[in-house]
Amino acid sequence: MKNRFLAPLLSALCLLGCGIEAAHADATLDKIRQRGKLSVGIDGASPPFGLLDAATGKVGGYQTDLARDIAKRLGVALETVPVTASTRVQFLQAGKVDLLIANIQWTQERSEILSFAPTPYDLVGGAALVAKSSGIHRWEDLRGKVACVSQGSNFARPLQETYGAVVKGLRGIPESLLALKGGTCAASVHIQPALYHTLNGESAGEWKDFELATADQLIPSPTVVWTRRGEADTQAFVDKAIRDWHRSGLLLATARKYGVPDAYIQAAHQKALQDRYDAAPFEKDFK
Repeated sequence: MKNRFLAPLLSALCLLGCGIEAAHADATLDKIRQRGKLSVGIDGASPPFGLLDAATGKVGGYQTDLARDIAKRLGVALETVPVTASTRVQFLQAGKVDLLIANIQWTQERSEILSFAPTPYDLVGGAALVAKSSGIHRWEDLRGKVACVSQGSNFARPLQETYGAVVKGLRGIPESLLALKGGTCAASVHIQPALYHTLNGESAGEWKDFELATADQLIPSPTVVWTRRGEADTQAFVDKAIRDWHRSGLLLATARKYGVPDAYIQAAHQKALQDRYDAAPFEKDFK
């Protein structure tokens, strides 16, 4: 007799508990709204994506503008937190930031420890900055030579396994460029837009004896906004914003404002006008 009444009671309690769990499965958006602030991890001063304001000492620019748009959609203030290749994943997992908009491309390994908004906002591959006198003109020419990358870079594996380079991980792009100038490495391998800006930006004169080894980008991969795992509501909110960026032309205009190469973004904008969007992961031969 007891079991006849106990079973429905347990079922009701289970449904109640499951409902509570589902309702609070993704509390990040609620927390952001409650504290009135969105915290976003961005790259440090790394033109053209991040520009240092000498007057304030803060980093602004492309990534900050995109983060500000998401904060505006949430109706909250924006806090940006500079991150490095060695700290960004830990900052997100530990809750020091709510999102990462920091030029982090999709990889299988990253997708196993973090979640992401599936619509990419760029497609970026690696480039190799080398001395003009180096004789390096193809990725294959790096065999047996030292290639400097940022710690945690997804370029390390193909450089080592496919092209036989000796990979040296450094804190970030500034340290890698310094090592290149000092002769510690034969190539500095980072995302193509950053190295393109090094050669063509304000400090171009310092790099007149250097060049990009090849126009072929190393493993072009979708650049996505990263979230913590299990945050489906946050993913959906951010993904809707990214699709709006593509469709409205906001992303294209912002890229052009800061000199971010926009070939992929322009193509994605045209697709978005037809209500078509890429979704990571994907493989695309886009040069």
